[in-house]
Amino acid sequence: MTEGEAAPAAVAEPSSRNLLMRVIAALVLAPIAIAIAYAGGWLWIALVTLAAIGLYLEWLAIVGAAHQRMRVVAPGVVGLAIAGCCLAFGRTAASLVPLALGFAGVALFSPERRGWTAAGFGYAAAAQMASILVRLDQLWGFVALILILLVVWVTDIGGYFAGRGIGGPKLWPRVSPKKTWAGAVGGFVASLVVAAGFALFGVSRTGPLLLLGAAISIASQFGDLFESAVKRRFGVKDSSQIIPGHGGLLDRLDGFVAAVVLAAIFGFLRGGVDGVGRGLMIW
Repeated sequence: MTEGEAAPAAVAEPSSRNLLMRVIAALVLAPIAIAIAYAGGWLWIALVTLAAIGLYLEWLAIVGAAHQRMRVVAPGVVGLAIAGCCLAFGRTAASLVPLALGFAGVALFSPERRGWTAAGFGYAAAAQMASILVRLDQLWGFVALILILLVVWVTDIGGYFAGRGIGGPKLWPRVSPKKTWAGAVGGFVASLVVAAGFALFGVSRTGPLLLLGAAISIASQFGDLFESAVKRRFGVKDSSQIIPGHGGLLDRLDGFVAAVVLAAIFGFLRGGVDGVGRGLMIW
């Protein structure tokens, strides 16, 4: 075998290993997340709150603010934790108080990159509130959450395989060199299949579900691009190495955060604070 023939194999081997790690991590983590989502209540709130704290800490690391230590870490972490406790006791309105104080504390005590650190807390707080509000409705919350999760997952999976299999023009090479238009369309089509499947099971009418699935898929892809843009702005490849094959929580949840926030807004406008899930599913 010549040197020129060996190089592609050397490149393919790490790529295949990384894909295997991604699959194994997904097979382990996805059932756990779904089981906790099904249980709902304080278990789901605890998981979401821990994830939100992780998102905030990784954001600080990306923007280079982690060295500010307790000045920006403590207000953010405490604010998210207290908000989670309020939500666990059913005090939705009261949870806004620690979030507002946490945001103010982060912005006030950050000596540098104040806008970036405050934005990171806002990002984590939005993810926390949206994920919990969607699940609050006892009848439709779990269904709505599963729809969001499945759309985000198939958008990611469909985009990965369509991008690798078809290739073609890049979607936004300056931000994400590997993403292609073929991948974006493939993920979008996969999301419509999931939405159509929910319609077949009588969850809601086909038209509204397809529109919802399409909107969530587009939001998911924009969320992915947004996180890539932030990392590229600060010269960071992965937000952390906490998830094998996936990088950090931000790398794994970027699409979900954008999708669940958009879904929560839709549901809130239709169902109110306590009926976000119902508002998403009953059109």
